[in-house]
Amino acid sequence: MNESPNNEPVSLFGRFFQILGPGLVSACVVIGPGSIVTSSSVGATAGFANVWVVIVSVIFMSVYLTLAVRLGVVTQRSAGDVIADAAHRFLAILVGISVFFIAAAYQFGNNLGVHSAINGFIPWNYWILILNALALLFLFGFKDLYAMLERCMAIFVGIMLIAFAVNLVFARPDPMAFAQGLNPFSGSTEIGLPLMGLIGTTFIVSNAFYQSYLVRFKGWKASDMKLGLFDARVGACIMAVITLMIMCTSASVFHPQLLAGEMALDDINDVSKIANQLEPLFGSSGRIIFCIGLFSAAYSSFIVNSMIGGFVLSDALKLGNLPDDRGPRMMSAVVLLSGMAVALYMIVTGTGKPAGLIVAAQATTVVASPLIAATLLWLTNRKSVMGENTNGPITNAIAGLGLIVLLLISAKILLIDLLS
Repeated sequence: MNESPNNEPVSLFGRFFQILGPGLVSACVVIGPGSIVTSSSVGATAGFANVWVVIVSVIFMSVYLTLAVRLGVVTQRSAGDVIADAAHRFLAILVGISVFFIAAAYQFGNNLGVHSAINGFIPWNYWILILNALALLFLFGFKDLYAMLERCMAIFVGIMLIAFAVNLVFARPDPMAFAQGLNPFSGSTEIGLPLMGLIGTTFIVSNAFYQSYLVRFKGWKASDMKLGLFDARVGACIMAVITLMIMCTSASVFHPQLLAGEMALDDINDVSKIANQLEPLFGSSGRIIFCIGLFSAAYSSFIVNSMIGGFVLSDALKLGNLPDDRGPRMMSAVVLLSGMAVALYMIVTGTGKPAGLIVAAQATTVVASPLIAATLLWLTNRKSVMGENTNGPITNAIAGLGLIVLLLISAKILLIDLLS
């Protein structure tokens, strides 16, 4: 039994959650409406065949999270300043603008996810006005922004784990089929857009990059390296567990119906339709539980995604890089309001996806994801930056393979999706 600063005994369970923090925040931003739709779509179309893809994607994400942790605790400086000193301020600004634009362009998806979770029970087109107002109060209302963020994300992670686990129990997946899905050589995996989307919504290198900021906010130093690495790996495991629960629920429930022609794939391409499809099978309680998990996933990603874009760009522009600074909060507010404006327009007018915004976001991703990954890998291999804490050969091998995967996905988006 350990003791708190007030000399009160702390249980082992309580100490475990005292240790965690940045990894939980990263897990929350990865598990959003996009990952729920993508995981459900892949499970519905391919069953359990792509379970191994989630595992591989999370391994890549885990490695890049650990790179960012080590960069943050060793340098004790913001990533923007480290990049500027090691290369040039222009590179820091390029990374900052790319991350900011991606966060702002895709924030509308988080808004739509939150709206879908609530609107299915209490129809009203303007829920996101209230929710964004609450998010702005969160950004500007707390002096110790990081501590409050950590507590809120721990709650959201707990809700997601419980909600999606309950849905999985309802679904009763086949353990043997799941075990077969762990084999990448089964021959049943089809490389295509849904599979690339699954990798893209799990292995989000810009979120890993932000981990270097979070560990400094937590107050960890080089002596806390082991804690930081443990936290990052636990966060990656949480991402894997939640993603797999969603995919396996879809593989158990929707895949047989899709094969039998009892439902269309379009029914899985919208989070509100996924919830509606679950009601005949699980009853109203199953639908409610799923929507609670969806709301937690969407709103947690909603808040942290805006902070990633705001903090990284503010840091690059030398407007501040700490939670107490005004610049990062203002930039985060811009991300929030941009996503809200686009989502509100879509909800009120009933229009489809804003194609121009999606194309622009994809075009930026082509440059941004490999750029961020390469920059992070380069920095953590420089002795002038890391001293004796540079990457080992195994870390470099896995991180290098992850970079190649990002380059292939980017090439596919650039040469096929954007030019077709």
